[in-house]
Amino acid sequence: MSTSAPDTSLQAILRRLRQLEIRIRKVVDAQLQGDFHSVFKGTGLEFDDVRQYQYGDEVRAIDWAVSAKGHGTFVKTYKEEREQSVVLLLDVSRSQQVGAEGRRKLDVAREICGILALSAARQDAQLGVLAFSDQKELYLPAGKGLRHAYALIKAIFGLQPQSAGTNVAAGIRQALGLLKRRSLVLLLSDFIDTDYERELTMLARKHDLIVVQLLDRREQEFPPLGIVPLRDQETGRTVWVNTSSKAWRARYRATYEQNREQIGQICRRHRTSFLSIATDVDYLPQLVSLFRLRQRRGAQPQSPAA
Repeated sequence: MSTSAPDTSLQAILRRLRQLEIRIRKVVDAQLQGDFHSVFKGTGLEFDDVRQYQYGDEVRAIDWAVSAKGHGTFVKTYKEEREQSVVLLLDVSRSQQVGAEGRRKLDVAREICGILALSAARQDAQLGVLAFSDQKELYLPAGKGLRHAYALIKAIFGLQPQSAGTNVAAGIRQALGLLKRRSLVLLLSDFIDTDYERELTMLARKHDLIVVQLLDRREQEFPPLGIVPLRDQETGRTVWVNTSSKAWRARYRATYEQNREQIGQICRRHRTSFLSIATDVDYLPQLVSLFRLRQRRGAQPQSPAA
């Protein structure tokens, strides 16, 4: 039995990802006189050790767990992050499959993951992935090298999710349980879900978080087709609605805008990097802008949130 078809498909995917990566590198080099590694460099401080409290130390730096042992008061010390693991937290629920053929939200998310995987391999950075729906669909621990990058790309592009549901909060909880040290986490989702702010806040406090929201224009403005059946891809439920009704169309647009604004407001509140990417536009300039911002921040490390 021949296996040439899957190999050809993987080769085509890798060719496109390399072209995109080269394009990003050229723009970054031209605008920053730097290189692509800034996205993988730590932008904060990581825990190093503890020492005894000295006059003038900040109270918030006290390690209460160590101090409670009765041998004195100790404070945490930190060192600048030179390299950190990168973890792709990827929503693969059914709503991510909305969009034109080849430009669905999930297609764009996979491309971004693939670009970062190849770039991480070339920078000798560790990168892993956790894909989720309303359950864990795929987990590959962080690793280095091109072989690891190819395995990760093949796994992401070949993944057939077992569940259609969405649970962003559960996906984040899984990541928090798996990540034992401070990491750079890229969370890619359309965020068509509720009740995830608490978990997102925890993720932003413990890790260096970048949130990428995927959007499709057809979710913003539904065409007036009269009375038609609409099927919820995640629940399988079908309802008949009058898509020409002004009231229904207003509610539809309001729901879209509310979903779009909610995640942006949460990220602004927690000073978390945020990108909103539409499937029908070129997203590479937005990624370049993100890398430029990270490079500027890299020169001014910030302490982890209390």
